Amino acid sequence: MSSKILVTYATRAGSTRGVAEAVGKTLADGGALVDVLPMQAVEDLASYRAVVVGSAIQGQQWLPEAMQFVQKNQALLAQKPAAMFTVCMTLAMRNGEKYRPEIMKWVAPVQRLARPLSEEIFAGALDISKVPSFGNRLKFRLSVLFGVWAAGDHRDWEAIHAWTGELHSQLQ
Repeated sequence: MSSKILVTYATRAGSTRGVAEAVGKTLADGGALVDVLPMQAVEDLASYRAVVVGSAIQGQQWLPEAMQFVQKNQALLAQKPAAMFTVCMTLAMRNGEKYRPEIMKWVAPVQRLARPLSEEIFAGALDISKVPSFGNRLKFRLSVLFGVWAAGDHRDWEAIHAWTGELHSQLQ
């Protein structure tokens, strides 16, 4: 087993990739050897000493490929230090923090499988041009128009770096 930490993620519009890259950079700046990879590119989880998994929320759950990754690797994740993060636009809604307990319910199935040492939820970014279907783009445009969401990047980079700084010692 190498001394590397794997930061792996599933994303739809790129916000989660950005968070994963920031987590990887912060860990590397702290002296860790880190690979940051999309979950589809991970071939051998056994070669890492610790793992950080992250996913966007869609339909009140982790993305299907992220859930499959955790299910497939549940035994290996139990044998090494593991952490998880979730990127959820609900936190970017007006008074979004009040939804945090509900979001924790959405990630509970992953928590039960991965048993993370640490976990966090971050707001994402809303770039309507990256929303895949016309119907969903229309829904988001209307939601922005009515003030449910604001378009733009809502990721709290300071919070991401602070969580990762604390995480570094836990993954040793």
